[in-house]
Amino acid sequence: MTIAAVRLNHAVLFVSDLERALCFWTGAFGMEVAAREPRADAAFLRLPRSGNHHDLGLFGIGAGAAPRARGTVGLYHLAWQVDTIDELEDARQTLVQMGAFTGESSHGATKSVYGIDPDGNEFEVMWMLPREAWGEYQNAAPVDRLDVAAEVQRWSGVGTAGRVLPGSVEAEV
Repeated sequence: MTIAAVRLNHAVLFVSDLERALCFWTGAFGMEVAAREPRADAAFLRLPRSGNHHDLGLFGIGAGAAPRARGTVGLYHLAWQVDTIDELEDARQTLVQMGAFTGESSHGATKSVYGIDPDGNEFEVMWMLPREAWGEYQNAAPVDRLDVAAEVQRWSGVGTAGRVLPGSVEAEV
């Protein structure tokens, strides 16, 4: 028997300074604080268009905590999906302005920009092509150069986040 999960609901990060992390995540993504738990030095954040109670949990563990070295066992990154390629371009500019931009790439069916928070937690902001356009990328995930301007020219205004695919559990409900 397998677990019948439908998607990842939220992520939780340990951070060295909770208030600094809150400033970053609310500033970068426009998240709101859904709840706080002072006894655990924790906060739970919700994205503006989310139906979740919270999308990201942050637990402060103190400035003396040693950061995890890049490339060691553990979480590599989180991926946040946007609805349009235009929003991906906006995300890129936001990360550049915040000094948090670390790169970009095309994975065929998805287009991505990357950033890093003040604690060194990496994250991806991604846009997915419409399913019918996946073509050769149906079962491939290359790491290629991303030409954001060309992708915006081709896909501007096309929304793909939250789409219900025929035959999925959500479509049957």
